Amino acid sequence: MRGQRNEISFRGQKIYIGIDVHLKSWSVTVLSETSVLKKFSQHPSPEALHGFLARSYPGAEYHSVYEAGFCGFWIHERLTALGIDNIVVNPGDVPTKSSEKLRKSDAVDSSKLARSLRANELKGIYTPDSASLEMRSLIRLKNSITKDTTRQKNRIKSQLRYLGIGIPQEFLEPFSNWSKRFIAWLKEVETLTPSGRQAFDIQIRHLEELRRQKLEMTRALRTLAKTDRFREPLRLIMTVPPLRLIMIVPGFGQATGMAFLSEICDIARFRNAEQLAAYIGMIPMCHSSGEKDGTGDITVRRNAVMRCNLIEAAWVAVRQDPAMNLFFTEQCKRMPKSKAIVKVARNWSTDYTSHSSTRLIMSIVSCHRETLPVNGFSQREYYMMFAALTSA
Repeated sequence: MRGQRNEISFRGQKIYIGIDVHLKSWSVTVLSETSVLKKFSQHPSPEALHGFLARSYPGAEYHSVYEAGFCGFWIHERLTALGIDNIVVNPGDVPTKSSEKLRKSDAVDSSKLARSLRANELKGIYTPDSASLEMRSLIRLKNSITKDTTRQKNRIKSQLRYLGIGIPQEFLEPFSNWSKRFIAWLKEVETLTPSGRQAFDIQIRHLEELRRQKLEMTRALRTLAKTDRFREPLRLIMTVPPLRLIMIVPGFGQATGMAFLSEICDIARFRNAEQLAAYIGMIPMCHSSGEKDGTGDITVRRNAVMRCNLIEAAWVAVRQDPAMNLFFTEQCKRMPKSKAIVKVARNWSTDYTSHSSTRLIMSIVSCHRETLPVNGFSQREYYMMFAALTSA
């Protein structure tokens, strides 16, 4: 390895780099096969890190790792483009000693990443390409605007209650709340002071702006649905007989399908339906030891967007589908509504429904082995149908 000072080469050696990523700096630990080479803090730049490695350990084979978080996957793409074999890991999958939990610091975090990478204890998560991430951002933004709209409506109602202003009965009927007539009534609500009226006007303008943004997002998603990424899967839904059943299931439509497409990206990365269910977060936690076999609440590890979409779809379904409503009602006798709706989304039992489309979609989206086969299809056939739906 050593020749003249300016001819040092690490060719044939592996260098392991653990990176604790932060907004303003990175904490970096560099290991060889046998020792700690360097620990330092640097400017948050893949190019700066590559430059240091090339100068300090020329010719080596570089392997790096960082935890998934706020920074997304652009660091991974740029490190890979620079020739560094990088992986991104789930923070919960990094082995941590008890002593490291007691003295947590950026340097400790980068050290355990590098150590675990060298010991081959880490498995990288799936990293979507930039195009998929941008489409995913658009769909997630619509969900965020929808939630903001709901919050703003609740703020206005809270203001009405706080001031003791009752809502006329005509606006309490279904589908009349938040109509144009209701907004017009809000704009005419009498208050004791100009300040109260100004507060209402600001709240209403904010709501109207959110509605305008939501309409703009809806139009953007319709345009996106016509692109190559979504056109073929949506065509399959409309033309393939088993998949056409999806479109008549309450709570599951184009918006939910597009959200699934953008979040999953590549269905082939799941070896079976159970892996997909685990990724979504529709499986229970398990605490078993010896003769005790305990199953806990729904797992905390999940894809938050997909699980939220499934839960929201389940709420729509229990309101519109009699069979689902019956199952939901039975579950509510034994558990809170918040848990019963998860059970509807996760584990649709054939004992409670004979609605073929309902059984089909719940089998597809819950991906639970005990619900299959139903309606004449095997588990593999259901999974292949879902694969057709979620692959571009």
